Amino acid sequence: MEHELRIKRVYEAPEANDGRRILVDRLWPRGLTKEKAKVDLWLKDIAPSTELRKWFGHDPEKWRSFRERYQTELEHHADQLGLIKSEVKEGTVTLVYGARDQLHNEAVVLKQFLERKP
Repeated sequence: MEHELRIKRVYEAPEANDGRRILVDRLWPRGLTKEKAKVDLWLKDIAPSTELRKWFGHDPEKWRSFRERYQTELEHHADQLGLIKSEVKEGTVTLVYGARDQLHNEAVVLKQFLERKP
């Protein structure tokens, strides 16, 4: 069995090879029902703080600073990081997010953070 950590917009159609789908947004995605989202686990507390999310506002010019600030916040979420890591040991995990920008969002930072920290 393949053990992989992936990211995907929650609005994209769920696929069998997504494995466990973990929503990493603080807010539930607009316009999506629980059935349509096919989210197995919602870790809203691992998402960027409300203050950081509002400050960033998905502005690519703030990306570098957002990444640094969010990584600092992630240091305080050992339990949830451990939960994701243990899920990956069981099989494929897809971190799902609602942002339109597929390059500048919290799931990108979270995935890189998890891959760097053993």
